[in-house]
Amino acid sequence: PGAPATHPAFELVRVEMVDEYTIKVATYRHRQSGAEVISAQADDENKVFGIAFRTPVEDSTGVPHILEHSVLCGSAKYTSKEPFTELLKGSLQTFLNAFTYPDRTCYPVASCNTKDFYNLVNVYLDAVLSPRAKRDPAVFAQEGWHYELDAAEEPLTYKGVVFNEMKGVYSSPDSLLYRAAQQATFPDNTYAKDSGGDPDAIVELTFDQFKRFHDAYYHPSNSRIFFYGDDPLEARLDLLDSYLAPFTAPATPAASRIETQAKFATPRRVVERFPASADEAAPGAPSHMVMLNWLLNEKPLSPVDELALTVLDELLMGTRTATLYKAMAESGLGAAVVGGGVSDELKQATFSVGLKGVAKEDVPKVEALALETLAAAAKDGFEADAVEAAVNTLEFQLREMNTGGFPKGLAFMLSMLPRWIYRDDEGANVNSQRLNRSLMTN
Repeated sequence: PGAPATHPAFELVRVEMVDEYTIKVATYRHRQSGAEVISAQADDENKVFGIAFRTPVEDSTGVPHILEHSVLCGSAKYTSKEPFTELLKGSLQTFLNAFTYPDRTCYPVASCNTKDFYNLVNVYLDAVLSPRAKRDPAVFAQEGWHYELDAAEEPLTYKGVVFNEMKGVYSSPDSLLYRAAQQATFPDNTYAKDSGGDPDAIVELTFDQFKRFHDAYYHPSNSRIFFYGDDPLEARLDLLDSYLAPFTAPATPAASRIETQAKFATPRRVVERFPASADEAAPGAPSHMVMLNWLLNEKPLSPVDELALTVLDELLMGTRTATLYKAMAESGLGAAVVGGGVSDELKQATFSVGLKGVAKEDVPKVEALALETLAAAAKDGFEADAVEAAVNTLEFQLREMNTGGFPKGLAFMLSMLPRWIYRDDEGANVNSQRLNRSLMTN
């Protein structure tokens, strides 16, 4: 790849080369607005753009989720009421979506056609920065919640795209289990609330609160912007500047920093109820779910520790014959394993494991089995060939970076986004070959 682009509106912060993928990555800061930009130069026609905002919540009204839906309902330049639907039908896009995480909201697009790609980028930038939803309460009512009356003699009901979606989520026992686990593991920060929205709380959200949330967090100074592919580097910066130039970085940044959750001194137990059928609720029915959860770190993990944790997770939970997964699955104490092992999507990593379809009298046995299996693994370690196989598997995955039909650039963006939004002073790329060598020799 050639030299990174320069532009008077942008300060070039750093340039990194990821040799194994032949990608040159330039990081910029937009001088006027304060936006952070990563521009990745790659010989890949499947071009990717994404803009993400840190969007922590203080309640479970689901405001970031409703906003994610609402900004794609028209904007200052693109006045169609359903540009997202029109792009899905009429664009050459290879990816078009938006995601609400517990602490961030992300808007990615991808296309192999350069003209189409820049059209998608224009629509998305205008949508997030100048949405119709801030001026038109009807969008909030449609996407969030509103009253409906089917007949004069019937009571008022609540309806809304996000309200209805979350009613479905809250009727799923598995979803309730994972939500309760997250909230119990992080009781003191934003993760204790539901960014997707609790149906009981969604209907308390007002249009004014909705607008204030956009004002607070959808400013370019609170954004992370990503480009990837073989499109002209200068064109990226020109386009971005046309949208970012009207904004000035505030003297006081948005209060979007995610607080660190302190580890517990002693284990805590949480018991929650979930909706069940008559058969599941019958006395003696094996319908309990049990999950053990650990908070793994308070300080940021080093790249080598992150990779070591990934190898350990592969050894414990990565396959049907992995030490912990096999012990849980073959125990006869439950119908299926729950908890995916290590999760590093949030600011702090967690580890979760358990079973569902458990009889009431077997609940303590599930916890004891997990703890005993982990204690034995800590004491006895793993066979050298198992460790080498796990490292080789991960090294192959990193080297091949086979994402199937999923745009490769999007996989890069989503994997480095957590590190980027939590660690303002750190680069976005990790050289996996170097890390693998480091791990193999330590």
